[in-house]
Amino acid sequence: MAIQTLDRASAVSTNKVLRDTYRLLSMTLLFAAFTAGVSYFLQLPRMTGMVCSLAAMGLLFFVLPKTANSSKGIAVVFAVTGLLGLGLGPMLNYYLATANGQQIVATALGGTGVIFLGLSAFALITKKDFSFLGGFLFAGFIVVLLAAVANIFLGMGGLSIMISAAVILLMSGFILFDTSRIVNGGETNYIMATVSLFLSIYNIFQSLLMLLGMSDE
Repeated sequence: MAIQTLDRASAVSTNKVLRDTYRLLSMTLLFAAFTAGVSYFLQLPRMTGMVCSLAAMGLLFFVLPKTANSSKGIAVVFAVTGLLGLGLGPMLNYYLATANGQQIVATALGGTGVIFLGLSAFALITKKDFSFLGGFLFAGFIVVLLAAVANIFLGMGGLSIMISAAVILLMSGFILFDTSRIVNGGETNYIMATVSLFLSIYNIFQSLLMLLGMSDE
């Protein structure tokens, strides 16, 4: 009986984390879409993306860890996602100004949704433990990051395509990894879970946008 009670309590706790995560994720995605729209209509300069990304990273590394266990963490999450959305404005301006811009953005948005919903559903239904992906994903992230930094100076179109494709694969892996951790009780903080899933969705959308944009040139 004691074991059954513990199992029930664990299941209830896991379901609560899942509900809270997806609720907050939905709200932050809508907020990011709103700030991206504001940035688009204000025609903010291209430097906005870099400035907003750096500010968001500062909040992620230095502020969120200190507030993740309190209600202040929710405000930080909205600040991070709002900044990242604001930084998307110039990129959206660039692609929407092209001949097939609306189709490219819509396809990237739809593709991101399909990837996220499909992978999340798979992890939720199968309840498979994807924790074994952790080391591989971290190593892959470091390699892709180094390649992206190098390509700033190299400016190779082929490498840009490879980096964007690699980011989509890595972030897809992170969606499986993070969702699996929630389902299996490895992640009990819905604020941190929300941030992880949001960043995966954000990076998949950006990378799909770049891939579709480059293929349309």
